[in-house]
Amino acid sequence: MSKSVAAPMENKMGVMPVGKLLLNMGVPIMLSMLVQALYNVVDSIFVSRISEAALTAVSMAFPMQNLIISFATGIGVGMNALLSRALGQRDQKTANKMAVHGLFLVACCAVCFLIAGVFFSRAYMNAQTTDPEIFRHGVSYLTICCIGSFAIFGEIIFERMLQATGRTLLSMVSQMTGAVINLIFDPIMIFGLLGCPRMGVTGAALATVLGQIVACILAFVLNQRKNPEARLSLRGFRPEGRTTWRILAIGVPSIVMASVTSVTTFLLNIILGQFTYTAVAVYGVYFKLQSFVIMPLFGLTNALIPIVAFNYGRRDKRRVHGAIRYALLYGGILMFIGLLMFQLFPAQLLLWFDASESMLGIGCRALRIISTSYVFASCCIVMSATCQALGYGVYSLLLSLIRQIGFLIPSAWLLARTGVLDNVWLCYPIAEISAIIVSVIALHHALRKTGMSKNSPEPEETPAAPA
Repeated sequence: MSKSVAAPMENKMGVMPVGKLLLNMGVPIMLSMLVQALYNVVDSIFVSRISEAALTAVSMAFPMQNLIISFATGIGVGMNALLSRALGQRDQKTANKMAVHGLFLVACCAVCFLIAGVFFSRAYMNAQTTDPEIFRHGVSYLTICCIGSFAIFGEIIFERMLQATGRTLLSMVSQMTGAVINLIFDPIMIFGLLGCPRMGVTGAALATVLGQIVACILAFVLNQRKNPEARLSLRGFRPEGRTTWRILAIGVPSIVMASVTSVTTFLLNIILGQFTYTAVAVYGVYFKLQSFVIMPLFGLTNALIPIVAFNYGRRDKRRVHGAIRYALLYGGILMFIGLLMFQLFPAQLLLWFDASESMLGIGCRALRIISTSYVFASCCIVMSATCQALGYGVYSLLLSLIRQIGFLIPSAWLLARTGVLDNVWLCYPIAEISAIIVSVIALHHALRKTGMSKNSPEPEETPAAPA
């Protein structure tokens, strides 16, 4: 009697209803990013108990920390999109090659940031403050984070490999583990508990790096044991210029986009510092708090990218459009919740950070003004992520440059000339509202050029990432 051969199991990214699929893949990432946001917030809460100067120092170090994450995430986005597309085309060899080259690129970046941390941390802090206490705390915190950046690079690239193959639950496990480790060791190292020496801001940095190291190791193990679709083997590996370029063609715009955020934060710190360093502390606290809503949104788009890329590889126009529609809906709901949170409870949120009366006065108005931009921002972020998944990361780059360099910083600078601090916060709604029209045009063009537009029956380009 002959035995029938079982058909290969279909990847869920090609068969599960897209609304359910986006939640199935996105919710674990969103939950893990919520935990990530929580430990970022708790980190600053503990630091605020040292002094407002310590909190301001960590706020000033944030742009460089964000730059590290930007490089890791950008390379992860490029690798993720191409790996998912290769799997959609049933090209396992290319998928494996993308995974190994992604690992190679983040290793190179980690070395660069280690050098930057050792030699340039003092110059970086000196550009933002003349206060000796803020300077001392900032240099200590930033140097450790840069030297230990290899951990966050490894953690993010291994988690993106899991996400690219639909194993977002495993990605959540590794990220949440790192977050819990950081939460446990933060108070121990900062305040000298359980026999550990009191290290203050230095302890906060060490706890952060320790959590990232644990998460990196766990994500690597999970990939090797539970992710056969993305194989990592460095045996006989030699970097290929074409493969590296394909990853960077999608990833570099994402890196630049997020890096632009670091630059704008750095410049806004300088603008706000002309009023008072308390405003800089408020801005730093805002960035920690807004991660509660923006990080889950990024979790949603991290799920959207492989879904769109996979179905683009299959030439399934219907599923691509369905994923975009659901992402816009879910993203809008997330950001509306964030809007309500900042409008209704700004003082309660600021008091988590031991806010003074001056900080409360500045911060309540800032949170309410900035949060009016949230729903507009969600639309821009979803459309930008879709362009990346289709291989048009350069459109995402242009959107970010227009929004932040074209609108945000010039608006902040001009509004600061009025001499009224509250006016500066208006730069956010101005920038996000202005970016909506450009985002719609960019997404429409990317869909048309790839043949994914409803009115484009034939693709104008192949699925390969454009140069």
